[in-house]
Amino acid sequence: MFPFSKLSILAATAALVIACSPSQPEREAFDPEAATGFAQNQLVISDNYMVSAANPYAVQAGTEVLAAGGSAIDAAVAIQNMLTLVEPQSSGIGGGAFILYWDAAEQRLHTLDARETAPAAVDHELFLNQDGEPARWIDAVVGGRSVGTPGLVRGLADAHQRWGRLPWERLFTSTIEKAEQGFTVSPRLAQLVEMEINPGVSQMSTAAAYFFPQGEALKAGTLKRNPELAQSLRMIARQGPDAFYQGPLAEQMVSAVAAAEIEPGHLSLEDLAQYQVAWRDPVCADYRQQTVCSMGPPSSGGVTLLQTLKMLERFNIADYTPDDAQVWHWFTQASRLAYADRDRYLADADFVDVPVAAMLDAEYLQARSELIGDEDMGTASAGDFNQFVAGINVEQPSTTQISIVDAEGNAVSMTSTIEMGFGSAVMVGGFLLNNQLTDFSLDPYNGEGLAANRLEPGKRPRSSMAPAMTFDSNGELRHVLGSPGGPRIINYVTKTLIGLIDFELDMQAAIELPNVTNLNGSTAIEEELAPTHWRQALQERGHQVNVRSLNSGVHGISIIDGRLQGGADPRREGVAAGQ
Repeated sequence: MFPFSKLSILAATAALVIACSPSQPEREAFDPEAATGFAQNQLVISDNYMVSAANPYAVQAGTEVLAAGGSAIDAAVAIQNMLTLVEPQSSGIGGGAFILYWDAAEQRLHTLDARETAPAAVDHELFLNQDGEPARWIDAVVGGRSVGTPGLVRGLADAHQRWGRLPWERLFTSTIEKAEQGFTVSPRLAQLVEMEINPGVSQMSTAAAYFFPQGEALKAGTLKRNPELAQSLRMIARQGPDAFYQGPLAEQMVSAVAAAEIEPGHLSLEDLAQYQVAWRDPVCADYRQQTVCSMGPPSSGGVTLLQTLKMLERFNIADYTPDDAQVWHWFTQASRLAYADRDRYLADADFVDVPVAAMLDAEYLQARSELIGDEDMGTASAGDFNQFVAGINVEQPSTTQISIVDAEGNAVSMTSTIEMGFGSAVMVGGFLLNNQLTDFSLDPYNGEGLAANRLEPGKRPRSSMAPAMTFDSNGELRHVLGSPGGPRIINYVTKTLIGLIDFELDMQAAIELPNVTNLNGSTAIEEELAPTHWRQALQERGHQVNVRSLNSGVHGISIIDGRLQGGADPRREGVAAGQ
């Protein structure tokens, strides 16, 4: 079986992380200030409610809300506010999200699209230079040009209006206090600042002053205050979401984008005032004895996840062990085929006709599955629906996942992002603005005309975010999960679902399975964690194998025999907690 004890080696291969997770609900509440170093997470079991998220401060904020009688969406608001403060590299109120909400009383799944939209003043040639060539990706992501209209605050507010139980203002209290009093900088945040994974952070004056005080990168363990964020959140708390989309804060965002030291952008007051969330239909498919549901377009995550699972359904995976390379050979081949379809067809369905039903058709997927053989197939071609070509985009893995189940059985799976680590590096009001416009195809032309995922005013860029929920044969909620990780998100979530459903692992063990990815190119297996024989076994089947860090951040909750079981990815600094 897997060498799960090797997870401690991840401290040297990924970012150093904080992890502090109570193994039993009877233990005292964890103290985020005391959490240091790397520790292998344990499965957390509780009877009433559960949170799994990317930082101990955020989990504490969420569990306090649930303990006070709040709903799952109340907890999501509190958690996301705190992540804006303590995990600014990954998400925040300057970004967007996809939200799955399970209403236990109605027995109904809702999906909410709070993805950013393109400003009205942009067009598909935004990232082309004077010679008509697309900008280098690293030149496109930094600065005001890449900023889309943030959707997260409106999305959370609309969800809270519908399902919230506690007052809106109450959900901001913990973060405002922590922003004023200071939080302890985590090793992961400090390392990512020091590594300068986003060159704009040190070049943009406001961001540089915050993340490089006195010219030195933030240090782990130091106390960091953010009074500007406290002021912004206080306005939103007291006045509601309109304080974000109109008035002084909106004016500050527009001015910061227009006056950005690098590539000024086009965000306007009208873009902010007119932003609306989109309520979508979930995409669902049966897999084994469960129904798996996720987000539809403009996310590519849900459809690609479901395609991969359905193509694997004809293989008796449960007859194998999780460390058998045969399983992961099949997995990579199904992933190749699904990513081929993803790259060709998936985009914002409000702007283009995305053939979702055809892509999930049982006969079509059966025929695609029969293309999977004993050898690596090489680059797969998309199926033929006589449709457009979506176009290639580049996504980054700086995202976050929040999973929640409240005392009433309502659940949230929310994947949230500002795109690249530290977003556009445009900082205003104590938070970073996204660089989400680079999720569109930087080159709007694909050899067959305009790409479907080209930039257009008001359009939402394609994403790989794949928040997911599964339901048993009686329609009861079984699993809530998702992950950050850019385009590899889909593989991370699919792998975890195979662990949960095919191998009947608990949530923590399924998360800890070594990651394997194939985006219709080479096969990547996770260094230090993948069994040593995988590389040779896959190479013998014709795979080009890369051994590398695959830094997922899966956070999930299972409901087993009426009890909640929470897991958190030890590759990052998240924890699970409940009561």
